[in-house]
Amino acid sequence: METDSQIRARLAELEAEHRALDAAIGAMHEQSSPDLFAIQRLKKRKLQLKDAIQRLRSRLIPDLNA
Repeated sequence: METDSQIRARLAELEAEHRALDAAIGAMHEQSSPDLFAIQRLKKRKLQLKDAIQRLRSRLIPDLNA
């Protein structure tokens, strides 16, 4: 089981990669003839990262027994 600090470190890594992909996608769109297939691959990876980030964030929320 990962500790909260390990989860937060992994979360920071994924968020940094997500931001980098966002910048790369933006730069590719500005090219005179963008590689649409490459952009599509990057967007798919970005969505995967978003899902992973959400899963990690939910693990940091404590379970409340009502």
